[in-house]
Amino acid sequence: MIEEVHLLGVYMPAALLWAVLAAVLVYLLRVPIQRLPVYRLLWHPSLLELALFVLLWWGLSVFADLFLHG
Repeated sequence: MIEEVHLLGVYMPAALLWAVLAAVLVYLLRVPIQRLPVYRLLWHPSLLELALFVLLWWGLSVFADLFLHG
């Protein structure tokens, strides 16, 4: 079943909410990650941020499915 979130009178897919939250987390984690010495050795740092976004989005979705369902 597709989950929906009711926010200010608008129904939106829950995946959109988790994607926005994951994007905010990646934005907040960007500066601490850039300060790591290994960050300079990366070929494409943007790919690291994209992978982090995908993993956070997946993790938030799994967390919500397990603990916020119902």
